[in-house]
Amino acid sequence: MTTSRSRRLAVLASGKGGNLRALAGHARDAAFGGTIALVLCDRPDAGAVAVAREFGLAVETPETGPFRTRLAADAERAWVARLRAHAVDTVLLAGFMRVLHADFLDAFPGRVLNLHPSLLPAFPGVDAIGRAYRHGVRVTGATVHLVTSRVDDGPILLQQAVPVEDHDSLETLEERVHAAEHALYPEAVHRFLTRPFALEGQRLRWGEGSHL
Repeated sequence: MTTSRSRRLAVLASGKGGNLRALAGHARDAAFGGTIALVLCDRPDAGAVAVAREFGLAVETPETGPFRTRLAADAERAWVARLRAHAVDTVLLAGFMRVLHADFLDAFPGRVLNLHPSLLPAFPGVDAIGRAYRHGVRVTGATVHLVTSRVDDGPILLQQAVPVEDHDSLETLEERVHAAEHALYPEAVHRFLTRPFALEGQRLRWGEGSHL
């Protein structure tokens, strides 16, 4: 079952663009449920900018303000204005390394998704793979969740487990977690756009309730 119309998506990115590449590849399929209308990046030199141009996607690098880990209030309003100018209705965070605040989230209620490289609620925040590796966990992975005002704390859409092998180095574990992310995020977004779901507090149930 698909939604009655294709959603207009924006991807917010800060890094190399691996997850943007995975999303853009899947979004070429009409059955995906949405098209990427805009890519916003907080670093003009980020690899995600080149990836967006490679796929022929509109890409902008608006001002962020003076803070390293969040958008300044006036900058955040400007980012929302750019998204509205492109008629975006769903926002996908793909390695976006800044915290979003209530004004931004209220502009897209229940329609901001994030990908995190751990099995939440374990290891929220930065350096999730490194912290899991140093902690000695036997299984880590990736999580796609809805974004709320609390960091890495929203309802979980999908997760993918990645075993930590005895012979793993941090680098090999990072490679496998990132590979899992590249498969998981497009699948989670596709489900979110095309399948009914219901929310019971933090618990999301697929196949119940209504569409997005």
